[in-house]
Amino acid sequence: MVFKRLLGSVGVGGPAVDTVLAPGAVPPGGTLTGEVRLEGGDTAFEIEHITLEFVARVEAESREAGEGEREAEVAFERFTVGGGFRLDPGVRHVVPFAVTVPWETPVTELHGQALGVVLGVRTELGVAGARDRGDLDLLAVRPLPVQEAVLEAFGQLGFGFRSADIEYGRIGGTGQQLPFHQEIELTPPPHDAHAVDEVEVTFLAGPGRVEVVLEADRRGGLSADGHEAPARFDVAHDEAGDTDWKTRVRAWLHYLLEHRSGPAGHGPHGGNAAHGLVHGGGHEDHHHAGHHGHHRGGHHGPGTGAAVAVGAAGLAVGAGIVGAEVVDEIGDAFEDEGPDGSDAEGEGEEG
Repeated sequence: MVFKRLLGSVGVGGPAVDTVLAPGAVPPGGTLTGEVRLEGGDTAFEIEHITLEFVARVEAESREAGEGEREAEVAFERFTVGGGFRLDPGVRHVVPFAVTVPWETPVTELHGQALGVVLGVRTELGVAGARDRGDLDLLAVRPLPVQEAVLEAFGQLGFGFRSADIEYGRIGGTGQQLPFHQEIELTPPPHDAHAVDEVEVTFLAGPGRVEVVLEADRRGGLSADGHEAPARFDVAHDEAGDTDWKTRVRAWLHYLLEHRSGPAGHGPHGGNAAHGLVHGGGHEDHHHAGHHGHHRGGHHGPGTGAAVAVGAAGLAVGAGIVGAEVVDEIGDAFEDEGPDGSDAEGEGEEG
């Protein structure tokens, strides 16, 4: 076991911590289990609290004119899992934990392949009136059955995976809770490529249902920039296994591409169409969906633009875009800075 020595405000000789997450991916709304393993330093320390912080790597509009989008770390959940004990020199102490993953947590993998979305868990120790933040542990999140069924249906209809990212901002007309949302960008089948450049899928999961938000980057669309207004569809979790998803998703796409060119309305199957995408600044951004392929030169993480395998199993990320790059570059992928230039630690405290 290799412990991670804390050298911040506690100083050299302080306690060390190693957080070990249970193997495998956890679904949104599921339980993440693991252990925080402590080893005493040169002297005794009072461990005031042990806190786990969920963080995500997001894309956010820069407030500086002309800078476009920038990447930043956002903390979106915090759990206190232990504390209130004395850690003597050299003593090892294990604190097991079980915490609930927020329902809207982005998906990091599909069919075992990484999507290029980076999430992590950081451990914070409250020691001697100070807080020391440890290294980041990669968090793997797999789709819920409904999410996987919808993506499978897109694959069966001939769509391929282009990229996935996490956008800072809110989608108007939805029940979104987190300050960001994931966008999974899909390429159309060849027979539709002349009309549509891509379709973006956003899942906003909750305890009983999942809101599916679709937005199309339509070639020669009626809007000034070619992007159709997004549409929202509600799906119950218990519909995952007894629905003809290929037919249902085809109906959604028909509604999105053929019957939507103006204000939001009602989607098929009782879903309400969403209003415009609303960013943190509060303005509607109708070109939001279709421009991600040009963010920062197209940097979407490993696998951006790679080929995908589409067949009987549905939408699948190609074997050549496994998440090794994500793991290798995890230390570089996160910064202690929020989208507005503030320290991301403050964001976590609010959660």
